[in-house]
Amino acid sequence: MRFHRWIVSTLFLLLCASFANGQGSANTSPEDPWTGSLGAGFSRTGGNTNTTSYNIAFNALHDAKTGNVIKMDGLYLRSTAQEERTADQLRLSFRDEKTISDRLFGFGAVTLRRDPFSDITYLVNPLAGIGYNLVKTDRWSFSLSGGGGVSWEKNPGLDVNTSGTVNAHQALGIQLAEKTSIYQSTSGLWMTDNFQDAFYHFVAGIATQLTDRIKLKVEFDDDFVNLPPSPNILKNDTAFLTTFLYSF
Repeated sequence: MRFHRWIVSTLFLLLCASFANGQGSANTSPEDPWTGSLGAGFSRTGGNTNTTSYNIAFNALHDAKTGNVIKMDGLYLRSTAQEERTADQLRLSFRDEKTISDRLFGFGAVTLRRDPFSDITYLVNPLAGIGYNLVKTDRWSFSLSGGGGVSWEKNPGLDVNTSGTVNAHQALGIQLAEKTSIYQSTSGLWMTDNFQDAFYHFVAGIATQLTDRIKLKVEFDDDFVNLPPSPNILKNDTAFLTTFLYSF
């Protein structure tokens, strides 16, 4: 089984485990510590140009109000034009945050990225660090965090490159109305063996609750690779995603 199929299978199993955990406790406790959503978006055009694109997204959150929060996120994006693939990207993340004080927290995380069109067979980055909530209210949240870790990056035709990393992350959330919110985040990853070898990821979006279980999310994603593995690879990749999510 190829690497990316193993990753997709792992994503599916993690999601099923989270869903089963949430479903099982929902009948026994009025306050289920597991929440999350699973969704997909799809578009197709025909005629002079035949294009198809879809994305599958999920997130899961475990918060038992004990000062320890677990977050999981995943996104798979694929598109074709004239029956030829034009995008095939997978991103997964796992993050465990531990409250130190009202605003200070420590965290450990693992992220994985796969993007054959950027010549990234896989990039795995476990890391740990510390963060601070500059604003944390019912309507507003703004946090900064940073740390370090190690990365393993595989590019086609090359050996796996191992390097230390320096990581930074910023996240903003605003509750506009009872059922509508906007969010934005920026993250950076710098390789310690060459600080010019850096990855940046920007996300901005709006989400609105259509029903008790169904949410609509419109999002803009921007990935920037400062030193692409090949001179034929563009530094910048963007995506505009519309996704319907089912909350559990």
